[in-house]
Amino acid sequence: MLETPISHPFKLDIPEGLNRAIKALQEKKARCRIVGGSIRDALLDIQPHDFDIEVYGLDLESIQAVLSRLGKTSQVGKSFCVVKFWIDRKEYDFSIPRMETKTGSGHRGFTVHWDIAMDESRALERRDFTINALMYDPQRKVIIDYFGGLRDLEEKKLKHISLAFKEDPLRVMRAVQFAGRYGLSLDLDTAAICRDMKDEFWTLPKERIWGEWQKWAMKSEKPSLGLNVLKESGWIVFFPELNSLLRLPQDPEWHPEGDVWTHVGHCVDALVGETDWVSKEANDRCVLLMAVLMHDLGKATCTRFAERHGQLRWISPGHDQASVGLSETLLEKMGAPKAVISRVAKLVGNHHFLNAFKKEAPSSASMRRLARRLHPATIGELELVMIADHLGRPPLKSESQAKRLRCFAEKAEELKIEESVPENILKGRHLIELGLEPSKSFKALLTQAYEAQLDGAFDNEEEAKVWARSYLEKTDKDKNGSDTKPVQDNLS
Repeated sequence: MLETPISHPFKLDIPEGLNRAIKALQEKKARCRIVGGSIRDALLDIQPHDFDIEVYGLDLESIQAVLSRLGKTSQVGKSFCVVKFWIDRKEYDFSIPRMETKTGSGHRGFTVHWDIAMDESRALERRDFTINALMYDPQRKVIIDYFGGLRDLEEKKLKHISLAFKEDPLRVMRAVQFAGRYGLSLDLDTAAICRDMKDEFWTLPKERIWGEWQKWAMKSEKPSLGLNVLKESGWIVFFPELNSLLRLPQDPEWHPEGDVWTHVGHCVDALVGETDWVSKEANDRCVLLMAVLMHDLGKATCTRFAERHGQLRWISPGHDQASVGLSETLLEKMGAPKAVISRVAKLVGNHHFLNAFKKEAPSSASMRRLARRLHPATIGELELVMIADHLGRPPLKSESQAKRLRCFAEKAEELKIEESVPENILKGRHLIELGLEPSKSFKALLTQAYEAQLDGAFDNEEEAKVWARSYLEKTDKDKNGSDTKPVQDNLS
């Protein structure tokens, strides 16, 4: 803690409804402080969305009585010391100062002690990092810094407040996502504390672990820094599929950047910084970053030193397919939902698609079949994964690969399959129009039609019906002999 707290003049943009609530509490002689992430975000020129207010001098019942005159309120269990407040369709948490004493294992093994007259600095000691322990005084319009958070934020440093940090193991995973989101490095002493907390990993529920990974994958500005924290904290051992990439060699001619772990770090940063990833929906960003993180997991099982083109090299044949099962296993350990696992696995397993087309562009049929194979992921998403992979080998950039990627994108746009699987052109109603009676055979016929469509046999409804006539006539001939009149006379 600093010998003297710093008061830093700052104009925080407080929503009008929240401002009215704070003033109403101040009229009752309460001292209000905005705390936590909203101050950090505002200092980083990020629009704050969540405002938490700590109220000194009033108990929960009095706070709720004041706020209920302005909007809807709800008290969240006395042990949490929080009044939820809704105004102007926004939700805010008003809490009273409290301390948390470790009484059990895991993320929730705490007893809460509240005191409306508690010293501000003591109340802040329960928080995790100095950059999250900044207070804002809305009356004086100043940020109050008791622990050096302003300096640490300027120096891009993630640092614990006190040894109480050790009491909540989830804070290590929070460090991973904070580092990626805000471009931070982990303080050496904090890293040592994280390593001492490894026994507590197993007390964390999967959904809490996934919550932190999800924030990393949706919101990172420099995701490799989050991965660095995972390594420096020692918690990478709990994700062995990632741990196996450390010091895993690659051929220096094709990967001058270094080992597979280094390559993956460059790739995730390239996805975020050099593609339109940031413009995607949050769930899509999550899938894409996870796919890039895991695209080379299979190298851990496939890498060997062997002859290639008359020279001994590090090679990893088949690692794209080996990465599929490993990515599914890792995502399950992380607690990811099945919908994410399915999409990531499809992108990982197909990220070497262009390797089959070294000298020519992919055919229309191969592109259509790829779109179907990728579903529920898309060709547009695969393109971003392949671009990130290509850009993750600094300083090497292959013009031939860049050209293949451009051709891939142009072909997908031409076929209109960037974001969807080709829709069946021939449908059951067309078969009825051709005189067929609905039956179980429709499904088999439509399946054959779709395969033919993917191969380019037809591009519209009329061509599809012509194909169907021909297919049915051929089928009848095959069944009854070439001289037999087709069963469906009205198809001609």
